[in-house]
Order: sequence, then structure tokens, then C-alpha cells
Amino acid sequence: MPRSKKTNQRPARRRAGTAATLDEAIDALKAGELVVYPTETFYALGADPLSNAALAKLFGAKARDPANPVALIAADLASAFGFAREVPPVARRLAEMFWPGALTLVLPAREGLAPELIGPGGGVGVRVSPHPIACALAAGLGHPVTATSANQAGAAPARNVAEARAALGAKVKVYLEGGALAADAPSTVVEVQAHQWTVLREGAISMSQLAAALGQQVLE
Repeated sequence: MPRSKKTNQRPARRRAGTAATLDEAIDALKAGELVVYPTETFYALGADPLSNAALAKLFGAKARDPANPVALIAADLASAFGFAREVPPVARRLAEMFWPGALTLVLPAREGLAPELIGPGGGVGVRVSPHPIACALAAGLGHPVTATSANQAGAAPARNVAEARAALGAKVKVYLEGGALAADAPSTVVEVQAHQWTVLREGAISMSQLAAALGQQVLE
């Protein structure tokens, strides 16, 4: 029996229960489209943060003020730190302790990033997610992907694909199914500058946990 001819087509990585394949989502991101995907907290709205057109679509879809920056999810520590101009020792310690996990570190942003990614203190927010789909999406894109919640600005975060679809509809090219998410809180957001750290939003990781990781105490 003759052997079948090999093709250069990459196999579609379809996960059980997904509404679309991971490859379809990665291709959509690379084409400047929007993707909804599950994380360890809630469903997120993904776009290529290096594409100004994709970021404009994201802010338009959410009706979000461009002055309100969005955070990112990276596949690994090196990719996350690649978007920073510098990584203070405090940030490295917190990353070692809590990544992958629900901790967003706001680090001094490297030159050339879009203003929609940069906060008032000049930082860019990034985390490494423990969710396999979120991690694989960022890895397939080749750099961090936006991780803002998949909802309209000011609305409750989506805990399932149906809620995300109801909020964003056809503005999103691909919806990746990840089941019902049961997080009690979003990621904790910590801004780190030099040796100083500030909790901008206390979420899944408490201030006392952060302080303990740094060998400090929280003052009552």
C-alpha cells in the first residue's frame, strides 16, 4: 500500500469541549482579530498587544476608555519580563513565589509599547497564567496576549463562554471554551518600582501573602 503524502499543514489542537481549536485562535490573533479565552480567574478578551489595530478593536468591543490600560498574560517568565524595561528584585521574588498564578505585576514598561498598555506610573501589567489554554495561546502568539476581562467596561466578568458571547457577540472572531470558571476574585495587581511595591488591586492573592513572600509584615 503506498504511503500517504506528507503535508506541511499543522495539526489542529482541538481540546475536548472546545468551541474552536487553539490553532484557530492563534491564527486569529496573528491576523489582528479578537479572541475570548479562559484563564485561572475569568474569561479574558485577547488581542495582539503589538498591533495598534487589534488594540483599537479591543477597546471598541469593550467600550473601554483607552486611558484605562489593559494587562497581559505571558507563556513564561522570560516572555513576561521581555515587556519590561527593568525587573526589580522585588518583582523577581514575587514572580518566583506566585507565577504561574493570579498575580499581575506592573513593571517599568520597555520602550515602544502602545500607550493602551501603560499605566500612569509608566508600568505594564503582566502575569503568567497557570491555565493551559491561556498559556498555550500566549506561547503560540510568540509574546504576551491581552488579558482584560471579556465583558463590557464596568460589567461583571464573564464566567462562561455564553456570558462572554452575550457581551461581545460578533466583535470576537474566536471563542475558546473552557467550561464554567469559579474564581472568587480577579488577579491581584502589584506595581513594583525599584524596591517599592504597591497593591493596586487586592484579588486572589492577599496583601499578607505578598508581604510574607518578601519577608515583611503588613502593618495593621
